[in-house]
Amino acid sequence: MAERTPDRTSTTPGTVPGTPSGTATVEPPGPDGSPEATAPVPPGEPAAGPAYPRHWEADIVASDGRIVHLRPIQPTDADALLAFHQRLSDRTRYLRYFGPYPRIPPRDLERFVTVDHHKRVAFVALLGDEIIAVGRYEGLSDPDKPDEPVTSAEVAFVVRDDHQGRGLGSILLEHLAAAARENGLDRFEAEVLVENHAMVRVFREAGYQVRRAFAEGVLHLEFDIDPTERSLAVRDSREQAAEARSVANALNPTSVAVIGASTDPSKIGHAVLSNLLRANFTGPVYPVNPDARSVRGVRAYASVTDIPDPVDLAVVAIPAAGIDEVMDSCLEKGVKTLVVVSSGFADAGGHGVIAERRLVAEARAHGMRVIGPNALGVANLADEVRLNASLAPDLPPRGRVGFFSQSGALGTAILATAKSRGLGLSTFVSAGNRADVSGNDLLQYWQTDPATDVVLLYLETFGNPRKFGRLARRLARTKPVVAVKSGRHARPERLRESAVPIDDASVRALFEQSGVIRVETIAQLFDTALLLAYQPLPKGRRVAVVGNSSALNVLVTDALRDAGLETAGDPVDVGAAASPEEFAAAVGRALEADGAAEADSIVVVFVPPIATPGAEYARVLRETAGGGAGADKPVAAVFLAMEGVPDELAVPLPDGTPGPGSVPSYASPERAVQALSRVARYAQWREMPVGEFVQPDGIDLDRARAMVERLGVAADAVDTASTEVAAPATRPLTDDEAVELLGCFGISVTAFRRVRGVEDTEAAAEELGYPIALKAVGDRWRHRTDLVGVRLDLGSVAAVRRAFADLQRVTGKDEVYVQRMSPKGTSCVLEVAEDPSFGSLLSFGISGMATQLLDDRAFRVVPLSTEDAAALIRAPRAAPLLTGYRGSEPADLAALEDLALRVGAMAEALPEVRSLALDPVLASAEGAYVTGARVVLGPPPTRDDHGPRRLG
Repeated sequence: MAERTPDRTSTTPGTVPGTPSGTATVEPPGPDGSPEATAPVPPGEPAAGPAYPRHWEADIVASDGRIVHLRPIQPTDADALLAFHQRLSDRTRYLRYFGPYPRIPPRDLERFVTVDHHKRVAFVALLGDEIIAVGRYEGLSDPDKPDEPVTSAEVAFVVRDDHQGRGLGSILLEHLAAAARENGLDRFEAEVLVENHAMVRVFREAGYQVRRAFAEGVLHLEFDIDPTERSLAVRDSREQAAEARSVANALNPTSVAVIGASTDPSKIGHAVLSNLLRANFTGPVYPVNPDARSVRGVRAYASVTDIPDPVDLAVVAIPAAGIDEVMDSCLEKGVKTLVVVSSGFADAGGHGVIAERRLVAEARAHGMRVIGPNALGVANLADEVRLNASLAPDLPPRGRVGFFSQSGALGTAILATAKSRGLGLSTFVSAGNRADVSGNDLLQYWQTDPATDVVLLYLETFGNPRKFGRLARRLARTKPVVAVKSGRHARPERLRESAVPIDDASVRALFEQSGVIRVETIAQLFDTALLLAYQPLPKGRRVAVVGNSSALNVLVTDALRDAGLETAGDPVDVGAAASPEEFAAAVGRALEADGAAEADSIVVVFVPPIATPGAEYARVLRETAGGGAGADKPVAAVFLAMEGVPDELAVPLPDGTPGPGSVPSYASPERAVQALSRVARYAQWREMPVGEFVQPDGIDLDRARAMVERLGVAADAVDTASTEVAAPATRPLTDDEAVELLGCFGISVTAFRRVRGVEDTEAAAEELGYPIALKAVGDRWRHRTDLVGVRLDLGSVAAVRRAFADLQRVTGKDEVYVQRMSPKGTSCVLEVAEDPSFGSLLSFGISGMATQLLDDRAFRVVPLSTEDAAALIRAPRAAPLLTGYRGSEPADLAALEDLALRVGAMAEALPEVRSLALDPVLASAEGAYVTGARVVLGPPPTRDDHGPRRLG
């Protein structure tokens, strides 16, 4: 056995996806080959140990798509830890302890399960009640400086042999590092036997900069645990792969069981089974019905556990009251995914909410994911799957569009509309109550699904909007995402208690920032999807118009200008008597035109003359649009009486379904133009630089965090483990505190003094230097649009005296602000507002009553990229006032963008900043000058998208 220092731990391989399996040690061996005993509990420590950090608990998707539950170890885990140790192989124990360690002695067992959740931390990964992995860190004290805080720890983890290869090692490392950072540690160390190449890869592939030293067959590893750009990228990549795999398990099952399959055609269990059989699912289908020998001619089983073969997907179609028994059998069978089409859960309120939570908790505890309850079901139209595990009797044709619907009730109508309009789908998921699987999971799946090119979403709520924004922004760079978000003015009754309300301005900012194409109705959703599914993206905003009706051409032209598009030359009217060949020639010329008439896309309008069929005209349009120099330009048609993709406008694939090059037809010119406008805006967004998430120079985060902690509202000042202690109230900062905090982020406020009496006012004016401004104390006067509480450009003692007397008469107070005059410019407002879901939302607008009345503000969700900052400043309708409107001198937009980035960095780094207003900011050619600021601190909101991987 290798010689070991008694106070050190040894490390052996954990697992990461695609690497050899392995384990990692937890405790250091003593002279007899067993770990050293723990030092006695320090005097004064409660016998039950420190407060249990419940916020560290998490459900995580492993690399195989199944769930593991992670939580801190507890003394009550002793028996489970013994059983875990007994199931480790001899090889795993050798690698763990650098020698044989067949049993855990009582003294070591007590040490293993008794930790302080600070200097000594341990996590267990659970499947049901069984421990399948353990990870821990032990703080390393400097013997020469025993009184100094511990800043480094030795880390180790071990994974049960039959669960290696699932990425549990990397998951444990992420959560241990997050706990260590929360406890003030900044470095991990580990020692690895030289043959454990897999363990080295676990650390190296985590994205940290690992330093290595080798001695006597042991590698000593050290690395800082602060998140790096690479470690965050690794985390996100593993999260994407794991969550995509969990959805793939549901959409690509090798076998399906229908629990509650009924012989009664009026029951939903009968409908699901019938639809599975009608779709000709490629795997076996197992009806589960204890009262029937067969259903629809297929042998039935009394329970899932009676099915002789594995079951990947179980569709549950029984009343909510019987769900517990079903869960037990599915857990015993090892089902990967449940699709619960039954209602009576959260949609029924009261006890249904409790039943739904219990359902999800039990499923996750045993590694399963849940779609629903109250779901319509799932479908995968790929030839190699042909899955219709839903209540929809007829599916659209196979295509390359993925569809997620939160509403089960709307699902059938959505699928019927897709079929009638010729929109082919790749996959469809209706999540119903969305108790577990959500739209975010589907975004992860579709990102790497080669069968999906366009994504459609019908959303009622967001589970984790920050994560949605991150995933949608990444997906939309390669695949268009079109979304209907209902509840702009009201939410369904069933969601009012269970979902956090989100202001529509926040939703708008989220979609714009993420590149999501937002539509208001289901009809607009399909209008836009048809163009994206079958036509290329436009390269610009210039649109040619060709038609056989001058009246409709004029309507198209009006609609183009209303939508912010440009006309490429004059509309072409071929006349009502034009032949198909003449019609096609005109379209071809428009597609191939150059110079002033060159177009990026084309709208074709055709009204069939009396007694003249339009089929031939549609055929020549399809042939012309699909070939020649203009084949890379999108074509939208308005063939009256034709909507969707009729056969005459379709380019059929070998199976007869519409393929790329098919021309969508719209019922009116306005709908065609609106769809084209949305697609053009999306194409423009996709061509924009991605932008960088940079931290501006001159930011002192440590000083800012120390200040927030000093003021008593830091995140770790709130007892997250206690539900009895009320969160601290919000705290407006004083002027000096606000200036100090803003200064930590490189934001300076134009010099000012707050004084009383006319003599002190004169003295302050002399100190600051003329010209100066006087401002009343109190927002009631200072921020009125008529400037009743402000006197500007005071250049002498006499002017100061008169202004002071005026303000004293208006306000009844003898206290004022004296501030040095900034260069004259356009007055702007930059604010951080609290949102219940996002935490912080950044807004920008031009000051003024008209702006307030019209709500002319732009919004962005933090964190802010450089491109986000640029777009934020230019987004308000009044933004031309900053760029030289009517000959005025343009403002320094770069200075405004830098200010927005600094405010965004402050909101992101300090979630305790619940509101902030820089008002006014004077934007001029000389820069952006902050002349007023208000800051309110408070308890930080929950941010589900921060920290290590977890299911929200």
